[in-house]
Amino acid sequence: MSTARFVEVHLGDVVRLRKPHACGGTDWTVVRLGADIGLRCLKCEHRVLLARALFERRLKSFLARAHADEADTA
Repeated sequence: MSTARFVEVHLGDVVRLRKPHACGGTDWTVVRLGADIGLRCLKCEHRVLLARALFERRLKSFLARAHADEADTA
């Protein structure tokens, strides 16, 4: 059996996705967690919801990580 690998994501993380947004921005802030991941484009402030599996496939890198304890109180 294979073991499932999950990407640990916190509110406030800044991520770079593989494909650019329509505005040309590739950097996003995580604004919602759950089965879907809510993201806000840093260039145009547009918000999108991606299924967690789709988010994990499109994730290229973390630009800034929020600490778990800070994200829980925010």
